[in-house]
Amino acid sequence: MVPMTMNVRDVMSTPAISVTTSTPLKEVAHLLVEHRISGVPVVDDSGAVVGVVSEADFLYKGGDRKAARRRWFRRVLGESRASVSRQAKIGAITAGEAMTSPATTIGADRPTTAAALLMVDRAVNRLPVIDQGRLVGIVSRADLVRSFVRSDEQLAEAIRRDVLLRVLWLDPNLFDVGVRDGVATISGHVERRDLADTIERAVRTMPGIVDVICAVTWDTKDGRPTGTPPEPSFPFRVR
Repeated sequence: MVPMTMNVRDVMSTPAISVTTSTPLKEVAHLLVEHRISGVPVVDDSGAVVGVVSEADFLYKGGDRKAARRRWFRRVLGESRASVSRQAKIGAITAGEAMTSPATTIGADRPTTAAALLMVDRAVNRLPVIDQGRLVGIVSRADLVRSFVRSDEQLAEAIRRDVLLRVLWLDPNLFDVGVRDGVATISGHVERRDLADTIERAVRTMPGIVDVICAVTWDTKDGRPTGTPPEPSFPFRVR
């Protein structure tokens, strides 16, 4: 069964590679190189994520602590929180000292679309995945891309069973559903316009769907149907 909306749990990588705050920074570097990853979550004794050490955090190791302190505005205004953090990273020898905290995480049951938006907003390539406060996996941009690779037949089946039947409680046999190159076409008839709009919105949010041609009609207030919409360009009835 192909879910209507894929959750992070469906695409994340497990088990998650992680380190503790006391892990030597040199060991963290070896993990990044060995597993070809750009970052690793830092967890406490309970498995909760307390930070992330990324390739960017290692770049601070090449900094000059004394030179960084000689800027005139720091002498006048004092050290900012960001400046203090940079100073700590320059002298870091453990994951806890080098990590960026708090970590940007995402819940296992959040939709993959939410993970994608968070990655873009925070400019990160990977997110630690948590469930009940504990690290359960890692989701990367590559994982999200793979969630969109589903055949047209799988997508049509998901629309029919998950959107129409499971979510909206509609008889799938009353609709014609087709998908070609990720573009979904659906036709049929419902009682209300808002329901027709809901069908289109639900289909549009499915991973793998790139566009929707909704040809669903509805009744007007006096009970008469609306005008007949254009026929789907490639009718395909899922049975």
